[in-house]
Amino acid sequence: MPNHFRQTKIIFTIGPATQDVDTLESLISEGVDVCRFNMAHASVEWVKKTVANIREAGQKAGRSVALLMDVKGPEIRTGDLPAPLMLSKGDVVDFILASGQAAEPGIPQVSVNYPKLITDLKVGDSLLVDSGMIRLKVIQKLPSALRCKTETGGSLGSRRHINLPGVRVDLPSLTNKDRKDVEFGVELGFDYFALSFVREAADIELLRRFLIDHHSKARIVAKIEDQQAISNLESIIRASDGLMIARGDLGIECPFEELPVIQKRSIALCNQYCKPAIVATHMLESMITAPIPTRAEVTDVSNAVLERADCVMLSGETSVGKYPLECIRVLKRIVERTEETIQTRPSESVRLETPAEKMLRSAAHLASEVDGSGLVVFTRGMRYPLLLSALRASSIPIYAFTDDEALFRQMTLVWGVEPFFMTYTQDREESIQNALLVLKSKAWVQSGDRLVVVTNVLARSKVVESIQLRHVE
Repeated sequence: MPNHFRQTKIIFTIGPATQDVDTLESLISEGVDVCRFNMAHASVEWVKKTVANIREAGQKAGRSVALLMDVKGPEIRTGDLPAPLMLSKGDVVDFILASGQAAEPGIPQVSVNYPKLITDLKVGDSLLVDSGMIRLKVIQKLPSALRCKTETGGSLGSRRHINLPGVRVDLPSLTNKDRKDVEFGVELGFDYFALSFVREAADIELLRRFLIDHHSKARIVAKIEDQQAISNLESIIRASDGLMIARGDLGIECPFEELPVIQKRSIALCNQYCKPAIVATHMLESMITAPIPTRAEVTDVSNAVLERADCVMLSGETSVGKYPLECIRVLKRIVERTEETIQTRPSESVRLETPAEKMLRSAAHLASEVDGSGLVVFTRGMRYPLLLSALRASSIPIYAFTDDEALFRQMTLVWGVEPFFMTYTQDREESIQNALLVLKSKAWVQSGDRLVVVTNVLARSKVVESIQLRHVE
């Protein structure tokens, strides 16, 4: 196994700090696996130009990265204000549905874009504004306003995000903007779409039907961001192709002391159902402006690796931060050092249903027993790579060969999988030898190494699944 092998994948968010070809080439050469586009802050014109830059940079670096579009999703926001509103503890403010309503003397008004705000909330409910920096409580319901008292004050500006913890909101899972963005992403060949504010499995199915109707092979990542999603966590994981633990809104919508528990449970369920888990938000937040991380951030990243997340993700650190390349290097150092401490055999808890799938556990055990070995699998679908990944055999690389370009890029997001695009031949033995040559030419293996190959062979004109132990010549 090569010294540079890393099982936990890295997702970076692209932005003004990383959009040029040279910076992207450096990031790809450094080892990023997936590029995330945040459509809450991106125009389609910018996305088109930047995707071209990524592909040019990938060609120069000799590596491909997957493209993930994070659609904005439904949001509740305040309206425009002529000037920021300074709120102190105890101040009263009316939240209204439309500007221009008659105001009560001495009580400022703030408009909100959610039509059911007054009907959905009750006296005693909380409103959290601007990432929870301002906290208010409903003290009275009026015919056309919610009267609230400030519990934690601050400067309230225009178009600030509102969280309603514990309130079941009636918002579409896929807005008109989302549909246009996804349709554009399909045209550009995006590999993954992350759906924001997923509340139930039906939200995933709605996007899946949309992708099918547009003939897209893209896979869906569910972003969990509120209490309703946590209540439906297991069904959401089953319906999706992966999960993003979006700790920003999640830490506002849920009691913050629950966040580590939710993260650990979410990753464990994803492993159980063989779905990739992404830990996101605030991983190296201080490095937006500082060249080194805080010690707490180092521990946070390490814990995500120890919990066996598939991916760790950077947001503002690489989109607008001062030190995007340094962030990737720091992330790699933490991940690789933490992975060195993990020594686990293939998991016995992963659900393997068919005899052929159960054979994969045997293959992983064999690779674990042979020093310096790795697994080679030939695939035209995601099932086998996901199962081998979910077994979480430490220090065992999974070399996945496919002749499907979309699948090749999608596998870059999966823990422990190093994908290769290769044209198959009719002769299975020739395909195996070609794969070994590719691995050797790219310095993943060297002469004398042993590899466990999962493939099928012809036996008296019948196709038989097999596990083979091969020597690299």
